[in-house]
Amino acid sequence: MGNHRAQRAPRRRTSAAPVAGKRRATGSRSPLLVRSLPSVPLVAGVAVLAISAGGALSSADTDLVGQVSSGTTSASGALGTAGAQALARRAPVVSRDARRDAPTEGVDAELLELAEAQAAERRAQLAEMRAAAEKQAAKIKENKWVLPLGSYSLTATFGQYGLWASYHTGLDFNANSGDPIYSVANGTVTETGYDGAYGNKTVVTLDDGTEIWYCHQTSIHVSVGDQVRGGQTIGTVGVTGNVTGSHLHLEVRPGGGDPTDPFDAFVEHGIVP
Repeated sequence: MGNHRAQRAPRRRTSAAPVAGKRRATGSRSPLLVRSLPSVPLVAGVAVLAISAGGALSSADTDLVGQVSSGTTSASGALGTAGAQALARRAPVVSRDARRDAPTEGVDAELLELAEAQAAERRAQLAEMRAAAEKQAAKIKENKWVLPLGSYSLTATFGQYGLWASYHTGLDFNANSGDPIYSVANGTVTETGYDGAYGNKTVVTLDDGTEIWYCHQTSIHVSVGDQVRGGQTIGTVGVTGNVTGSHLHLEVRPGGGDPTDPFDAFVEHGIVP
């Protein structure tokens, strides 16, 4: 018997028949990467929905779609074309800021015009008020009261009893005979002459109808109808009428009626006798 090994016929390696429904992986691409990427129709649909819902894409949105399109194209080789077609069908991109600012410009113009009109009206009102105030100030300055004598002392006040038939109806300014008497305000001379107990008297009626009586004068320097101004000399101090010494008896009669306290009238016009 020969000592030799039986020679086996070489076993032919045959490829197994492919199983239906399965495919062998080729190349080095990882199956996990393919499964992790969304399908082309899904990504394109999301991009189109985003464009429709947002109304416009900002630069950041456009970059994001480009990145998704680039990544999907490298994985599947198909989204680049679909994304380009979808973007090509879109109208030119308009930013949200531009859409928002367009109507705002018109509103701002209307508000600006309204504000300017109101400012002009306000300036006109202020000008009228200023003119009225200046006119009133000029009138007050024009009609500012002054004291009737340059030097004096008060010897009798309004409402006192004793030497008079009822009560004292004015203020008595003690002064020397011949001292000048000044009109206390602007007015018109409405009466001059001798008047019994009042002696020589001058009546000056002011613009508001108030009468100022200057009594016991030695001389009268004005005539009825004369226009006099505050501070103008209208006569001199004397001792005519019922007196105990030289002085000016001054009365204030609003509207030509009953006498009121001259002291209050002077204070009201900014003067303290």
